Amino acid sequence: MVWFLPLIVIGGLFYPMLGYLVLIFMIFLLVLSIFKARFWCWNLCPRGSFLDLVISKVSRNKAFPKFFTRDWFRWLVFTLIISLLTFRLIAAGKSMMAIGLILVIMCLISTIIAIILGVITKHRAWCMICPMGLLQEKIGKIKPG
Repeated sequence: MVWFLPLIVIGGLFYPMLGYLVLIFMIFLLVLSIFKARFWCWNLCPRGSFLDLVISKVSRNKAFPKFFTRDWFRWLVFTLIISLLTFRLIAAGKSMMAIGLILVIMCLISTIIAIILGVITKHRAWCMICPMGLLQEKIGKIKPG
């Protein structure tokens, strides 16, 4: 799955429709989380694979800040990113290319943040605050019936 990351963050800058892969992944992982909680994160996530394969080699492997694991901080990151995404999508109107580019740029920005965090702390530090990881975790705790 690791090859999806450069496909989206590099290829998407030239062909923004690749950004819709981000949306497809988001929908898939949220549905999967009903049955397998954060299975996506630890087994299928292209960014997580990149962090494992590349960033783990250059990571300082220092402890990440404890507040990364606090729900209030994780929800704050979630709210900020989803708010920014929502604002940008509304501004894009109905332009399929603009929406695709927004998804690519959001993926690119979060990947840059993941790389920075991964180098200065542990390679998977982003995974502690990833908005999709938070949603998967919370959905995975809901038991039907």
